[in-house]
Amino acid sequence: MPIDLRKHQPDFGQFLKALRRQGRPAHLPFYEHVASSGFMAERLGKPVAAMGWTKPGYHRAYADFWLGMGFDCVPMEISLRIKLPEGHGGLSEGSEAMTCIRTMDDFERFPWPKASDPLELRHFEEVGRGLPDGARIVGGVACGPYEWVSMMMGVMGLSYALVDCPELVARMFGKFRELHVGAVKLLAQLDCVGALRQGDDLGFKTSTFLPPEVLREHVFPTYRDMAAAAHAAGKPFLLHSCGNLGEVYEDLVGCGIDGKHSFEDGILPVAEFKRLYGRRITPLGGMDVDFLCRSSADQVRAAARRMVEDCYGDGHWAMGTGNSLPDYMPVANYVAALEAAREAAG
Repeated sequence: MPIDLRKHQPDFGQFLKALRRQGRPAHLPFYEHVASSGFMAERLGKPVAAMGWTKPGYHRAYADFWLGMGFDCVPMEISLRIKLPEGHGGLSEGSEAMTCIRTMDDFERFPWPKASDPLELRHFEEVGRGLPDGARIVGGVACGPYEWVSMMMGVMGLSYALVDCPELVARMFGKFRELHVGAVKLLAQLDCVGALRQGDDLGFKTSTFLPPEVLREHVFPTYRDMAAAAHAAGKPFLLHSCGNLGEVYEDLVGCGIDGKHSFEDGILPVAEFKRLYGRRITPLGGMDVDFLCRSSADQVRAAARRMVEDCYGDGHWAMGTGNSLPDYMPVANYVAALEAAREAAG
């Protein structure tokens, strides 16, 4: 008989054991980056898409969603205080639609938030007030430095500027270094936040979007500062990043990141990452999203048990998907994977 995840008593200390690679947790921790409103609605039986952070009851429903699936933590991110332009037609929504910084004058005129007040903390505080004893938030900024710069300059604009106006590129990444590090310092002060996180998708199936040397110059110093700020407060720092990062994994380990999320079987299965880097950084999740969506519940359970065998021998891993919880993922399959994994872990 599968275990009932809803009866789980959260204990964030067990997640910390896995992240810090200090002893074996008393139970297998779970971790995810984000969940879609459709997936949450299906699991909760509530119209989550019609709620959102500004609506009454949403903070409680958001926490209940994660804790009701046996999590010890509530993964959570809020955007910076930056107003992007509305997307415009005729251009790729994912690369050029939000372009608003093309020149140094654009940069100088833009109404940047202060590094001392880069994001709204009240949503973290609202969720925190409703958490039971033992649970904590893993909190951070929505979108990372690369994602913000590529949105505001456009992928094409950033690519041209790397050659035509490197000073603008340096100023942009420098600005987001200030904002992201400022956000980590503020969040780390909240008792309800047990660990810091950042999502920043750096690549696709075969490589990183930017050359590794550009990431080393402009992006990784921000990660190092964010990790250092989290550690100064006695809290771990996690990174979610999609794509083939094989050329820069050593750099990421060197940034002081405690846990890495986002894995795809077609790029680097989590078990292989664990073999290569698991003594220095904790892998989080890793069950391939495509597999979870296309497979039967029995196949999912069997795969979850194999993942426990491959990744949890030393206790330094957390169960979850390789990416996120989209609308089209069968909720029953995901819950079956969590149940089977925790049961197999003992």
